[in-house]
Order: sequence, then C-alpha cells, then structure tokens
Amino acid sequence: MATVDTERFRLRNFVDRLVESGECEVHDKPIDLVDVGGVLEGNPKAVLFKSAGPEKAELVGNVMASRKRIALALDTDERSLLGTLSKRLNTLHPPIKVSSQQAPVQQVVLKDDEADLCALPVHLQHAADGAPYISAGIDYAMIPGTGFTNVGCRRIMLRGPRQAGVDLIAPSDMRAIYLEGAAKKEPVPVAYAVGSHPADYLAAMTAIPNVDELAITGAIRGQPVPVVKCVTNDIYVPADAEYVIEGYLDPAGHVEPEGPFGEYVGYYGVVKRNPVLHITAITHREDALFQTLTIGGRALARTDTAQLSAMKTETAAWAALMASVREPLAVYATPSSGGMYNVRVSLRQRVPGDAKNAIAAIFGSHAEAKHVFAYDPDIDVFSDAESDWAFATRFQADRDLVTGTGFRVVPLDPSLGGARTGAKLGFDCTMPFGKANLLEFTVPTPPVAKKAASYKSVEEALAAGPASFLELMAALDSKDGREIVRTLDLLYVAKQLGRDEDGRYVLKSDGK
Repeated sequence: MATVDTERFRLRNFVDRLVESGECEVHDKPIDLVDVGGVLEGNPKAVLFKSAGPEKAELVGNVMASRKRIALALDTDERSLLGTLSKRLNTLHPPIKVSSQQAPVQQVVLKDDEADLCALPVHLQHAADGAPYISAGIDYAMIPGTGFTNVGCRRIMLRGPRQAGVDLIAPSDMRAIYLEGAAKKEPVPVAYAVGSHPADYLAAMTAIPNVDELAITGAIRGQPVPVVKCVTNDIYVPADAEYVIEGYLDPAGHVEPEGPFGEYVGYYGVVKRNPVLHITAITHREDALFQTLTIGGRALARTDTAQLSAMKTETAAWAALMASVREPLAVYATPSSGGMYNVRVSLRQRVPGDAKNAIAAIFGSHAEAKHVFAYDPDIDVFSDAESDWAFATRFQADRDLVTGTGFRVVPLDPSLGGARTGAKLGFDCTMPFGKANLLEFTVPTPPVAKKAASYKSVEEALAAGPASFLELMAALDSKDGREIVRTLDLLYVAKQLGRDEDGRYVLKSDGK
C-alpha cells in the first residue's frame, strides 16, 4: 500500500505553526461555549481552546482572520499572496483516492443515533442567531452527469441531533445541484468537512468551469489531495480533514426556517426558508480539532470570512484586469468592507482612459465590488493612508467619477432595500495622463546631495547653467547652505540673479 501524506495539510499542524509564530493564543482553561464568541470577536490572533464546553473539546477559531496567516498557509507573504494564489491555480492536481484505512478522518465512524450534531462543540456565534451554527463547513457534492465534485462553503444551523438547516439562498453551483435533485423529488447526498487547512477554504471559494473542484484544492495546495469515499454515500472528501459530516438534503425544497444569522457584511441576515439537512454519519480523527469561522460583527477585518472573501474578490478582479488593461500592478479588496465591496487597484496607464477601463472591468467581473478605486503606480493600495491621500489630491468628482446602475448584486447588502440590482461607483484617483512628471505632481522628499562637478563659487556654478538650490549645494560641496543664501543675496542686490520657470537660479547678463 503506497504511503500517502495526510499530515502536511492537516489543520492541527497548521495551528501548531501559528502557535509557534505567535499568531495563535492558547486558552488552556475550560470555557463555556456561549463565551467563545466573545473571545474571538475582534481578536487579532487565532485562538485555540483546549477545553471547550462540558466535553472539554478542542476548538480553534480565527485561523484565517488575517491576511498574514493566509499567506503563511501558502508559504508566502501578504503582498505576494495574490500572485502566489494565481500562479498555483495555473496547475490543477487531480485528487488521489485512498482507502478508509489510510484516511485519518475515518479513524472514528459514527452512524445512526451516534451521529449527533449536538455532541460537537458548536457554539452560538452572535446574540440574535437562530441557533448554534457550524460555520466552518466545506461542502462536497457530485455534479450530476459529470463525475466531478463540487466544492463550496456553507453554514449549517443546528435544529436537532441529526437535522440542520443549510443556507442555499444565494446563487451557487451547490444551489443548482440541489434544485435539480429537488425537481426530481430526489434527496441530494452531501458531505461537509469541518476542520480544514486554509488552502482548502481558498479552493472552495474559487470557481473554474468544467473541472473537478477537488483538483482546484490540489492546485492551491500544490499537490494532489488524498480523498476517501464517504461511509454512507459515494462522495469523496479530503482524507486529512479533522471531521466530516455526511448526509443528504431533503428534496422537499426551501421549507426550513433558517436564521437569523450575523452575516459577513456586518449585519444580520433575516430568517429565510432553506432545505433540511439529514445527517447519516459523522467521521473524525481520533484527536480531532473542531473549527469555527468568525463571521460578521463590527470588526469585519478580523474575521475569517472577510479575509477569505478578499482573496476571492482579488482573484476575480485580477483576472478581469489582465483582460482589459496592459499593466495592472496590484489589487486589494479591503477586509473592512467584507472583503468584497471596496476594491483598490494600481496600474501603469499606457494610454488615456486605462484607469477607467480598469474600473469598468472590475464592475463587470465576478468580484462583485460596489466601489472601485484606481491609483497610480506610486500608491501602495495596501496603505489606507496613501490611498486616502491620493483620493484627496488626485480626484475631481465632475471629472473622475464613474457611475453605473442596474448591476448584479449580492442580496445580503442591506443598502439595496430589497432591490435585485444595484449601483456601482468608480473613483479614478490617478494623476491626469502625461502629467506625472510635472512639479505640481512631484512628491516632496528629503534632500540628498548628489556628487556633481565642483565649482569654487556660486557665480562659477551658475555660469555653467541654471541650478536648483540643492544642485548649488552639491556644486560647492556645502553641507549647510546658508552661506549660499548670503551669496545669492549679493547677486540679487547686484541685479545679477534671476529664476527660471522651474524655480532654478540663473545668472543675468548685464543685469537683464
């Protein structure tokens, strides 16, 4: 039997790396499940609870709630994350099937009455949530007629030990698969991995048409994913996950009241009707680590969903930019906007209008951005300060605002007021084309004297041609400058000194 690595992309091992690097705090003391949300809310670090709930289960949260930690998962840094992700997506790796004996996630198999959702450390995340939610579920389902696996992210609201509500309102491949089955009055088998490496979540939020999406997971991991057949259906799931929940979606349709729930936009989603999930099995590692994702609240930038959404948005925006402008340089979706609504892009404009083309391209992409800000190459789009400065000093509303209406929207945006389409705004925060080298658009920097031809006097230096004050200092090897001011004053009095249009000093001939 060939050896298969089921530890490299194990969540627990990644969490150990976070602890070692100071990116994860460890809570050794027992904690009630109702208090978990308060510890995670706005926490800049991941949190490992060693004794959660009366079962004293191990639970981890906030694993992907910072760009730095997601970058660490792909062995890169924050600014290189999009490039690394895009490069990996160019090479798909089909999964490798393994036996149950090779799959740590099936070390413990629970069926029938033993498959109890209420035995898992599932906590109430927000004060007005309808019930405790499993928020870290990655769903796996077969795409009818293809033999391919669909992979996505789905939340699960507990309604009992073996039943739950599953969010299938927003347009998605999983929704389409379910509706096709429901139309035939057929239950739809599904499986959820809970406790996965960040690479798997990035894959679950990436769409590439007409491929087995387990190969996308392999692409982002950089190697094939070991997968094992579920114990109660024919779906293959990652063999190195911590937990897998198996079941089927009831074909009765969107009948189960689900919600409310604190959504990734920072507000509550109202009660909706959704399908019922029936549990058929729960499998897990012997030392399984349960996972929860942070969603919603005021500190959106420190939630898993905002950071993951930002990567999805940036990937879609980058693909659109590559097809529409010659030289895009960087993209950043602000996590404080939910990782979706506000997008910044920097580019080098080759021709007039490039910046507005970039804005329009992102408007029409799967990035789903509402507001797009375009910047020059000198602006660091990851910097709030630099972006705000360029917005303040290079943007004129009557000239640089791009508006549009009737666009596809994400229904959870509360500002829509129930509308099914929405508006978008673009902000061209670039300098007027071709004027970047003008003095009025030159950014002041501290003086640095450069080596230059040496002269014995100010008069001799200016006789060689116009010079700025710093150039005069360099020409006379001055480290002070005040003695040059005295000489310039004498030249003024003698009516021998003038200034050109750029402010450089020039010698006058015959006092003219």
